[in-house]
Amino acid sequence: MPQPGQALVRLREHLHQTRLLGSISSALYYDQNTVMPSAGADWRGQQLSLLASQLHERQCSETYAGLVAAAEAEVDRSAPASTRRNLQLLRQELERQRSLDPQLVARLAAAQSRGNAVWQEARRSNDFAVFAPALEELLQLRREQAAQLAPIEPAGRSPWEILAQPFEPDVSKDRLQELFKPLSEGIPPLLERVLVSSPAAAAASSPSAPAVAIPEGLQENLCAELLESWGYDPSRCQRSRSAHPFSCTLGPADYRITSRVVPDQPFSAFLATAHEWGHSLYEQGLPRGDDHYFPWPLGEATSMGVHESQSLFWECRVARSQAFASRWHGRFSGALGSDPWGGSHSFWRGLNPMRPGLIRVEADELTYCLHIVLRFELELALVEQGLPVSELPELWNRRMGELLGIRPERDAEGCLQDIHWAEGLFGYFPSYALGHLISAQLAESMEQQLGPIESAVGAAEESRLQHWLSENVWPLGRSVNGEELVAQVTGVPLSASPFLRYLSGKVDRLLESS
Repeated sequence: MPQPGQALVRLREHLHQTRLLGSISSALYYDQNTVMPSAGADWRGQQLSLLASQLHERQCSETYAGLVAAAEAEVDRSAPASTRRNLQLLRQELERQRSLDPQLVARLAAAQSRGNAVWQEARRSNDFAVFAPALEELLQLRREQAAQLAPIEPAGRSPWEILAQPFEPDVSKDRLQELFKPLSEGIPPLLERVLVSSPAAAAASSPSAPAVAIPEGLQENLCAELLESWGYDPSRCQRSRSAHPFSCTLGPADYRITSRVVPDQPFSAFLATAHEWGHSLYEQGLPRGDDHYFPWPLGEATSMGVHESQSLFWECRVARSQAFASRWHGRFSGALGSDPWGGSHSFWRGLNPMRPGLIRVEADELTYCLHIVLRFELELALVEQGLPVSELPELWNRRMGELLGIRPERDAEGCLQDIHWAEGLFGYFPSYALGHLISAQLAESMEQQLGPIESAVGAAEESRLQHWLSENVWPLGRSVNGEELVAQVTGVPLSASPFLRYLSGKVDRLLESS
């Protein structure tokens, strides 16, 4: 194998230093959301702003541009395709960074940190007015960012589409609407069938339905057991608590996840742990290189939709499966010293409530994507269609009623529930629904090769599923975009049909067992 030339070596060293700075920023973010005292928010904002400015300067400086150009000149058509793809992605990101005003980058970082802190306070106090000015500022800054990037984007790409590119490369509003329309049409009849046909589901839908009480310490222990059974390595991984579950990578051998215990939601922490561990497994499986560097773009996630497909696979296809419930029912009831579910079937139904709820991260598989349709619509209205921030709570509540048949009584359960807009992450939400579609389509291909997923889970052979993903999905990194990955692995374009087939089959089995 040919050795990299000197220009490539120098470029790699520069990128390595840039990654070190970025990982420091990620570590500060992790600390901010886990153990940092609230009074530290202002100083943390200044720290993150300084790092963002330094990172931006490194990513668009003349020195860096010269390194990229020298590497491009050094590489010819005989070079490995991976090298040429890495340089293509680096050039693309360089042009994006050079299009941005450094002052805007610093203002954005400070506004994101400030927005995070204000959001947490507004959510605690259920006071949208506290958060509204921060949201208005973030919207304005992101619109400025989109305007600065527009000249280097393909003609006709809208401001929202420009902002969505870092999360879902090559995404368009039209394609999302094409994929989401079958969900809006196909999910409500399935939900209605569950609520009408199943007395157990109808009872579970009642606001007065009692929840099984699982002590917080026991929930933590069960989460730790789950991670251990799925290959958690404490020398490389750490789980903590945060207001909003998330996963992040701080280095080539430093993977963090968080979860939270929600009162009256006995499976919340358990399923969130499964979800975030799916994210972390994907990060751990990305192509980093033999020398454990991870500066090259091909070592990054394909897209956030693919990232979400991995977390949703472990949460939904595995941890919410009937076979998994049969295996884990005894652990839960044994730890409690009783069986409040009255058997593994009821335990499985508890893992799959399938009823409308207000909170996205607690939503079932049937209604989850409708939560995303809502956010996608409102993001477009905020970013591109002139929706005043002051009107967001009422529009959110009205559309929630139209889509799911329920309305929040408190903004903390409505437009204040998610952290994403508090950090200016406009364009992120559709990736969650894409994750469901991608997960279902990949799962169909997996089953064609390995047999039923339920059989592997029932035999405690989740490692077989992990191996298939590690062979077919994780190594692709950014060699392709999300839709290209799906087509390459499954042989057909991305579609909502596999997900709707999966949901329909699950509803059939849930109703049969009720």
